[in-house]
Amino acid sequence: MLSSTSARMLRRAVAMPASRRAMSTTHSFDISGSFETHNFETAPSETAEVSKDELVSIFETMYTMRRMEITCDNEYKARNIRGFCHLYDGQEAVATGIQEALDAEDAWVTSYRCHVLSLMRGGSVSRVIGELFGKANGVTKGKGGSMHMYSKANNFFGGHGIVGAQVPVGAGLAFAAKYNAPTNGQPMNCAIACYGDGAANQGQIWEAANMANLWDLPMIFCIENNHYGMGTSIDRHSSIQDYYKMGNSIPGLRIDGMNVLSVVEGMKFAKDYVSNGNGPMYVEMMTYRYHGHSMSDPGTTYRNRDEIEFTRTNRDPIEHVKSCLAEAGFMTAEEIKDTEKRIRKEVQKEVLKAKEWDVPEPDAVVSDIYAKSLKPGDSTFPPFVRMPDMAKSFEFKDV
Repeated sequence: MLSSTSARMLRRAVAMPASRRAMSTTHSFDISGSFETHNFETAPSETAEVSKDELVSIFETMYTMRRMEITCDNEYKARNIRGFCHLYDGQEAVATGIQEALDAEDAWVTSYRCHVLSLMRGGSVSRVIGELFGKANGVTKGKGGSMHMYSKANNFFGGHGIVGAQVPVGAGLAFAAKYNAPTNGQPMNCAIACYGDGAANQGQIWEAANMANLWDLPMIFCIENNHYGMGTSIDRHSSIQDYYKMGNSIPGLRIDGMNVLSVVEGMKFAKDYVSNGNGPMYVEMMTYRYHGHSMSDPGTTYRNRDEIEFTRTNRDPIEHVKSCLAEAGFMTAEEIKDTEKRIRKEVQKEVLKAKEWDVPEPDAVVSDIYAKSLKPGDSTFPPFVRMPDMAKSFEFKDV
């Protein structure tokens, strides 16, 4: 069952004015009631001003995420994807809003639920799906799989398979941002580490937060509170359920994570705060995942179908964006349907493309493990590879 706080946040409808057709290319949306603050005298704006191009792009991004993750579900059930697989459908507003608010130079690190972040930070549907298929053209050459996508060139420092392990990495990225900060008084870049409510009480996170606060690092600790740590509700796994207050003296912000416009405004506020030398900040996104924790979890043994259906019907982040598009007069219902149809075809085309790619060459499986030098790409093979069946173990000769 959801906690009382979670239920309240999920049920609260963001106030919106009566639907009307707007002739301008921008529109103001009322997002009042989307935020709760801790140790702040100010708060994010309760009005979001969005252009037609921006909102259409947000919708297309979120719908592409949704179709990609649904495709992952289907391909997993068809046994074309194996191993761990954690899907993001239901939480699209969080990642999309963060991406809209941050700069490309800001560093981002997250947990194993990383497909859509890889998509936004230099990936494509074909390369993300290709990685899940184990193809050489995947985002990490077919060797990372669902949990370990990465793009240093796009300041995306990966999905991490160990619960909470990405957060100290994020603090290190924030340290680097401060170390390399402009000397002319301009705002510095920031780093954000996303993790779930189930990871929020990890000791390494408390240690990273302490260091970030001592050193005034431009670090955003972002808790994606989807209400369940694997199959355990927050009422049962955490004595503190106001995660945005967990930093104690560190200021915090709770955001309606099902409203992408609220996420954008909240994250602009967070970035401005940490980038101007004020130290770290905690951000809690109140969101919800439709699938289970992973593909091995049906997601219905610890919550009932009525709860899931209620959220889909009343709080779906994509349906909210569609209603915003209609309210502003940016798209008609027919145009929205045509866009959805186009994106479904594009995603399917990308999947077929990924299926045609080759798997990595045998030698590539053990490359990038043993380094010859500190020069990137200068690697060698391990001298001996032990297989589960000792008789099948083998040696590599350096080439």
